[in-house]
Amino acid sequence: MAFSGFFSRLQAGLQKTRESLKGALDLLRGNAPLDPAHLEALEEALLSADLGPATVEQILEPARAIFRREGATTAEAMRELLIGRIAELLSAPAAPSSAPCAPPLVTLFVGTNGSGKTTTIAKLARRYTDAGETVLLAAADTFRAAAIEQLQIWGGRIGAEVIAHRPGADPAAVVFDACKAAAARGTGRLLIDTAGRLHTKHNLMEELKKVHRVIGREIPGAPHETLLVLDATTGLNALAQAREFHRTVPLSGLVVTKLDGTAKGGAVVAIVRDLALPVRFIGVGESAADLQPFDPREFAAALFA
Repeated sequence: MAFSGFFSRLQAGLQKTRESLKGALDLLRGNAPLDPAHLEALEEALLSADLGPATVEQILEPARAIFRREGATTAEAMRELLIGRIAELLSAPAAPSSAPCAPPLVTLFVGTNGSGKTTTIAKLARRYTDAGETVLLAAADTFRAAAIEQLQIWGGRIGAEVIAHRPGADPAAVVFDACKAAAARGTGRLLIDTAGRLHTKHNLMEELKKVHRVIGREIPGAPHETLLVLDATTGLNALAQAREFHRTVPLSGLVVTKLDGTAKGGAVVAIVRDLALPVRFIGVGESAADLQPFDPREFAAALFA
């Protein structure tokens, strides 16, 4: 699939966020002259997209510097400056990860209830199987029978086996069996689903630590990726969640879902800036093709399209 097709969907998916940026977009049309008086309107528009005060200040500082130096600029130049600055803030360095000497490559997925973990795993599993990789799924969300069933249905559709226990079983036991099975079979990728949990629930976060320890004990160096799945509709409220998950288990990246349903897409910039973690994938719709690798420049350009 050509990336231009996804860029079109990304533009459409960010429509609600662009509506919150209407004040900025109105100013940035054409090549009209801008002066320092326009900065206040730009600041208000950026704040309305849930970018957060500290992030907005960082975005606008280069613009302030231009106005201090030159006194004015054009709407076109300002638009390019904002896109470049947001892309820069979104270009977090890749978190260190240890590539395995042999399969499987293990990815652990964590997040709160309703963030879209199970659906994200299914979409990524399809991406990997379509690329010719072997995939094993671990249904370690044992709190919800529906989550186990959902993963099994997806596994059947894409030809990926699912390791599952009965509802209510110890998630660490599921993970233990999945690691053993993946290693024994030489499976290319092991994707591990976990139960949604509030970051404020100490016992559930401790359980997540246990799952993480079991993975590392059974497959040295694993998990090779620990991805936090964030629901974009929660906006800046997701920042507290992300901080706590990162304290509990070392995250290597983020997956941002439901960008098509929110006016708060700017929060992605604030979260990346705060945690210095890269966004690995973004979701702008329901289909498998609507979850794609994240490109900071394309995201920034789609915000101001």
